[in-house]
Amino acid sequence: MSAIPGLSGRYTGKSVRRVDDRRLVTGAGQFVDDVHIHGTLHAAFVRSPYAHAYIRDIDASAALDVDGVVTVITGRDLPALMPPIISRPDLPPDRTLERYPITPDKARFAGDAVAVVIAEREDLARDAATLVKVEYEPLEAVTDPRKALEDSAPRLYEDWDSNLAFLWEVEHGDLAGSFESAEHEVSIELYNQRVHVTFIEPRCVLANWVPDTEEMTVWASTQVPHTVRGGIAASLDLAEYQVRVIAPDVGGAFGAKGGIYPEYLLFPAISKHLGKPVHWAETRSECFQATNHGRDQTQLLRAAVDNDGKVQGLEVNIYGNVGAYNAAPVPTRSGVMSTGPYHIRNLHTRVYGVMTNTTQIGAYRGAGRPEAAYMLERLMNAIADQLELDPVDVRRRNFIPPEAFPYMGATGAEYDSGDYANTLDEALKIVDYPAFRADQQAARAEGRYLGIGFGVYCEFAGPGWDSASVRVHPSGAVSATTGTSPHGQGQETSLAQIVADVLGVDIEAVRVRASDTSITPQGVGTFGSRGTSIGGSAMFAASQKVLEKAKKIAAGQLEAAVEDIEQADDVFSVRGAPDRRITFKEIARAAYTPGLPDGLELGLEETGFFTPKGRTFPFGVHVAIVEIDTESGELEVKRYVAVDDCGPMINPKLVEDQVVGGLAQGFGQALQEQIVYDEGGQLLTATLMDYAPPRAHQLPNFETAHTVTPSPFNPLGVKGVGEAGTTGAPPALVNAALDALKPFGVTHLDMPLTPERLWRAING
Repeated sequence: MSAIPGLSGRYTGKSVRRVDDRRLVTGAGQFVDDVHIHGTLHAAFVRSPYAHAYIRDIDASAALDVDGVVTVITGRDLPALMPPIISRPDLPPDRTLERYPITPDKARFAGDAVAVVIAEREDLARDAATLVKVEYEPLEAVTDPRKALEDSAPRLYEDWDSNLAFLWEVEHGDLAGSFESAEHEVSIELYNQRVHVTFIEPRCVLANWVPDTEEMTVWASTQVPHTVRGGIAASLDLAEYQVRVIAPDVGGAFGAKGGIYPEYLLFPAISKHLGKPVHWAETRSECFQATNHGRDQTQLLRAAVDNDGKVQGLEVNIYGNVGAYNAAPVPTRSGVMSTGPYHIRNLHTRVYGVMTNTTQIGAYRGAGRPEAAYMLERLMNAIADQLELDPVDVRRRNFIPPEAFPYMGATGAEYDSGDYANTLDEALKIVDYPAFRADQQAARAEGRYLGIGFGVYCEFAGPGWDSASVRVHPSGAVSATTGTSPHGQGQETSLAQIVADVLGVDIEAVRVRASDTSITPQGVGTFGSRGTSIGGSAMFAASQKVLEKAKKIAAGQLEAAVEDIEQADDVFSVRGAPDRRITFKEIARAAYTPGLPDGLELGLEETGFFTPKGRTFPFGVHVAIVEIDTESGELEVKRYVAVDDCGPMINPKLVEDQVVGGLAQGFGQALQEQIVYDEGGQLLTATLMDYAPPRAHQLPNFETAHTVTPSPFNPLGVKGVGEAGTTGAPPALVNAALDALKPFGVTHLDMPLTPERLWRAING
């Protein structure tokens, strides 16, 4: 039986095979580029080669002379087509960020769009884009956030008095007093490097305005179709019922497809202007240039520490490089989690969001929480090293105790539940920590350098609300729609498990549909590890409503009181008289037959909305064991153990898949990946020849395990797990490398841990 009240456990808690696997594996998936409309026009951008430059003149005559080119649109044409986009209305009063999808006067990063060519074929558009002549006046660029704050730094926005977009700050307790009384002070400075969301499918959009019906249909590779619909409707002054957004299969998203990109507003505007469908597919190089990057924080931590390693006070300064345009608040989420799983009550955290001449930063699988976990786990190891303590003991002494939950953190974040010591114990048991330390000493005597590293994390997840609808057809088949927008997580399967368990039907009778605003209830989307905790809870609520009505119909058919109706899978019977029974299929048929009892309306269909009491706080302990070849600097991961806690698991296989997928990306950041600009703002890692996401053969066999600590903030008790791997892996791997190189006096390493970087540290 399931441990979740209201679920039978017939399907939930089991590794049910994904319902969409066959379609995707056999090539029957449909992505934006697979949608074809007769007469579609195609778009290609002209992008600035300069990171910072005024646009003095644009000559598109040569492009317009090409047969098949329909038009060339510049930023100066856009005010007639659409209003400017206000990126952050919540910025300080003297800071405004209004922009057009094509910049009208000034390029602010290398790759900034300065014109778009519309043509009858995609190849024509791209060729013609090379013929557009742009006269630039280059300006000095700045790419480092701390340098961008200097008085002498070039301003990205002339009407600002600095490049500081925002300062987020929180204070709690008596920080000064904690430093005065503490026995030790431990300081670290870290760089959490900029990375690229290297999904299989770059961004893509197809917009089709039909003048006769005055309706806009947009296919977009997005995580948030309802949000995109609202943005398009507002931008084009349309009612939301005039706009339909469809997110078909999405070839990877990971947070970077979670917002409203300017292009997703631009091409509907152009389609409406021309009265033709318009398609744009980002090239891989454009994707590196213009799709939101992730991370890029400089982190300075100073801790007041007792002799036993307990942190009495913590000062955190984070310099977030937010790029050129949107001033995304991702770094503030690191600030919110700046005490993580640790009981630190004296705190002062400052987060500086700084504009630079680089691609804008946005969400990337964890969106601020991996950065917070990284700095805290590096700090715990630094404390252990400086005080000559075991890093496990330091963590254990600093944990928030289980009895403290629900717990209000020093930053104002309310934690739902947690038992970090229990999960740490499970991880230590799996790796046999004492045995490893003995093996490590023996290996060092042989000239081999092993290291073990820990990455303890917790993260706030599950933001917002969402909805779901469950419709039972007269045959007993069930159609369920969700306001979330699954795009590879397997939520179509887990949501079907919930519906089937509540209603007692076979899972094959349930079909879940999503990601089309014309058929789904209003929703928020899928991001921030919210799909099951929020979307699943909404589906649970809708299913419970259907079940309640089904019991009323059964009571009428069986001439019994509703409270006497019992359910066993798809059979409803009268308590104490099991021979008086009716099947779910018979109830479904009766639901569409006039004459229902007690004034019940015909039909068997309900919608449920769910808003949680607060965020869920999934957590885990990741352990990496590595060996470093001191001659070459090569790092080999000998073993990797991930013990995660996401509460009860609706589908354990889907949970494991999410953990492993996140680990692949976490390994990428820790070991290989980095977006690099030169001082002039030129992107040096603009292709897959220069940027190195991991390949399958470079990853170890991961060992996964779980503890279960339910959340009190949703009826399923579940928490998210999609960001576990990207959060736990980087600190675990870096701490393991530092542990391996301790005999060489290496005390600091920045990611990525390339062989060259490790070799230089060994020989430095």
